[in-house]
Amino acid sequence: MNFKIATAGALVALALGTGAAFAEYPDRPITLIVPWSAGGGTDATGRIIAAMLEEKLGEPVNVVNRTGGGGIVGHTAIKDGDSDGYTLGIITTEVSMYEPVGSADIAYDDYTLIGLYNADPSAVFVREDSPHKTIDDLAAAVKADPSAVQASGANFGGLNHLSWVSLVDGVGADAGETAWIPTDGAAPSLQLLASGAIDVVVSQFPEAKALIEAGEIRPLAYLGPERSEAYPDVPTANESLGIDFAIGGWRGLGAPKGIPDEATEKLLAAMNDIVASDAFHDQMGKLNYGVVWEGGPDFEAYLSQRGDAFGKAIGAAKIGQ
Repeated sequence: MNFKIATAGALVALALGTGAAFAEYPDRPITLIVPWSAGGGTDATGRIIAAMLEEKLGEPVNVVNRTGGGGIVGHTAIKDGDSDGYTLGIITTEVSMYEPVGSADIAYDDYTLIGLYNADPSAVFVREDSPHKTIDDLAAAVKADPSAVQASGANFGGLNHLSWVSLVDGVGADAGETAWIPTDGAAPSLQLLASGAIDVVVSQFPEAKALIEAGEIRPLAYLGPERSEAYPDVPTANESLGIDFAIGGWRGLGAPKGIPDEATEKLLAAMNDIVASDAFHDQMGKLNYGVVWEGGPDFEAYLSQRGDAFGKAIGAAKIGQ
């Protein structure tokens, strides 16, 4: 009798253990790390993704902002998280830049790549009362003394910094003499601009929208190949200055390397549905964020190409040398 009871107990324990081990993913809350400050574009789009993933997966997706070090703190936290599928993160353009710049040992192949969902060029902004009325005015000031024009947009060596030094180099000034004020994202940089602490910010339109509408700042140029549909009166740097370049930022969903295949497959399927949905396009459109979808291997190929391109641009701008 005791043997039967013991055997039955062991079988129940085995069944419970097996059920726990093979519980369908996800079966508990997920943490989504955002490596930039609240109020910026990565935070805004990350929260859209979190809410829609929560609806698709049926478990809470909790956003945690891990800022600092020009995105390095948050990207490191994503990379070093548990590989169980319950730590995810929004990875950004800076992943293509950390190694070429020499600021951190972080690259796209340190992550499980779920999918690219956003890509947008940046723009150049000044205060409403700035003496620089056009991008040509700003270019003239930069040519006269690049160190006298204080600019910001996020971290040193990031997308916006690279865009700025490329612009400076493109107008024929010494890119190595630029004065860049590093911050933990576009939002604090834009506040510095609005307060008059700096002269220029390079960021994306959605991040600057509130200050534009409040009449505190204005755009001088768009750094895309064509004019922005949302701001068609703003010229491109290409057409105004004859600089043949277009640098765009990207955002995607990633996770620590080596998460279970089941988690990867479910997350990829969920993101594929989310990015294709009218609801996602509507929410991103209201914030003026571009929607692009590259899932799994396509995301990896996209980042491989971007890494090569940014590496060449960083070398040309002599950043990190």
